[in-house]
Amino acid sequence: MKAVQVSRTGGPEVLELVDLPTPTPAPGEILVRHTAIGLNFIDTYHRSGLYPLPLPFTPGQEGAGVVEAVGEGVTHLAKGDRVAYAWGPVGAYAEYRTIAADRVVKLPEGLDDRIAAASLLKACTVEYLVCRTYPVKAGETVLWHAAAGGVGLLAVQWLKSIGATVIGTAGSPEKAALARAHDCDHVILYREEDVATRVKELTGGRGVPVVFDSVGKDTFEASLNCLQPRGLMVSFGNASGPVTGVDLGILSTKGSLYVTRPTLIHYYATPEERERYCAQVFGKILNGELKVEIEQTFKLADIAEAHRALAARKTTGCTIIEP
Repeated sequence: MKAVQVSRTGGPEVLELVDLPTPTPAPGEILVRHTAIGLNFIDTYHRSGLYPLPLPFTPGQEGAGVVEAVGEGVTHLAKGDRVAYAWGPVGAYAEYRTIAADRVVKLPEGLDDRIAAASLLKACTVEYLVCRTYPVKAGETVLWHAAAGGVGLLAVQWLKSIGATVIGTAGSPEKAALARAHDCDHVILYREEDVATRVKELTGGRGVPVVFDSVGKDTFEASLNCLQPRGLMVSFGNASGPVTGVDLGILSTKGSLYVTRPTLIHYYATPEERERYCAQVFGKILNGELKVEIEQTFKLADIAEAHRALAARKTTGCTIIEP
């Protein structure tokens, strides 16, 4: 089979397409033939070494496909079942992979494999952030950075389904238009406007109770400046680099603020959680509350090009890799 392998960490050039033996499922595992693979920013953290993994490894945390074989002891899945996963372990950048049977969820009828692979990690991220990290209520105003990104567009739609008012940030007029087309109430062009000043204007000087920030280093202090007293800063990504050297005293001077750094794996930690919360995600996709748009498609052989586009913020919406 064809698979992408990383033998040394670094830029997109370290992603090598290689031939590997098709694996055989061990007890408790299944063999999945991928029909679509998701592309996510966390993949770049693994590739670069920001989130270290033992070398060599095959990247990718998200995929969808068909069960080709089951290992001993697997009874709830059978050959031919359609499944997806979005919480690792890594290994999705391949035509086939083995994975523990309790790490996947069955896809419901009517949900296309490509849509599942493009959106599951992103939509599950939105679910845990807006429903459990900070349960957003109808009538609240929230700030979401990178509102035209893959997670951002789904977040805007989910938040609007709750009844929230959404302030988004974007890096270009084109991305701002895309966020507005998905019902983002207000979009701030962060290269042209001061984000905190504009947020205060839009909220009558109050600020927002919560900021969702996947950008990291470049937006950290501005995000704090957007918050109401006792507000929550949810830092869930490092697109501009990790936040380091934080003086905790800044949280008191800016209004007794809270900061959290959640990750999906701790919110989708058990088979029961994965089944329960994926059912909510699938329901929102199937009933039309979440419209998943695949804006970019790359071949597995072009994975380095896909990573370059993602890192340069040239992608919008969701992206898939075709095995």
